[in-house]
Amino acid sequence: MNPVDTGKHYDTLTHLWDNAKFNRQNGIEQHRRAIQFVGQKGKALDVGCGCTGRLIDLFSEEGFLPEGLDISEKMLLLARKKHPHVTFHHADICQWVQPCEFSLISAWDSIWHVPLSEQRSVITRLVESLVGGGVLIFSFGGTEGPGEHHDDFMSPEMYYSSLGTQGFVRLTGELGCELRHLEFDQYPELHAYMIVQKL
Repeated sequence: MNPVDTGKHYDTLTHLWDNAKFNRQNGIEQHRRAIQFVGQKGKALDVGCGCTGRLIDLFSEEGFLPEGLDISEKMLLLARKKHPHVTFHHADICQWVQPCEFSLISAWDSIWHVPLSEQRSVITRLVESLVGGGVLIFSFGGTEGPGEHHDDFMSPEMYYSSLGTQGFVRLTGELGCELRHLEFDQYPELHAYMIVQKL
């Protein structure tokens, strides 16, 4: 499954996020931890921002100038209605060319949909999009090694991939980042996240 197909699938799922039952605290504590490592607060990018705007709101409250990016047109339609003054990009992160550098980049529960063959290049692109001292936080499947699979839990079926925990640790180290935090935050599930800082 390519990212465009993933975006079309998410177009049919906006109701799961755009309702009062959605937990708007999902990922907030983890992002507050990441923000502590940021020196100078400039622009912040939410990759796979979806429609809730909860990270956009957090970034604004913390003194960043937030932007969002998503492959789903319908998610972005809702996001723009909630935050008409925020810049949102409709793009495939595998192809997107960033317009500027960011102090903080989040890819929360999003880039695990990137094809396995593109994972290294996407992480590389995100790190290269950071200013010196900038921070990247991203969640991933905390597997022992690289892998990919399909899951129909959300219906329709979605594609997932991961370089594995050590694969992401090695890659971000090769890219000149310092590992600031690594956690399996929904143990025993394999949901993991990393905070790295560009040196």
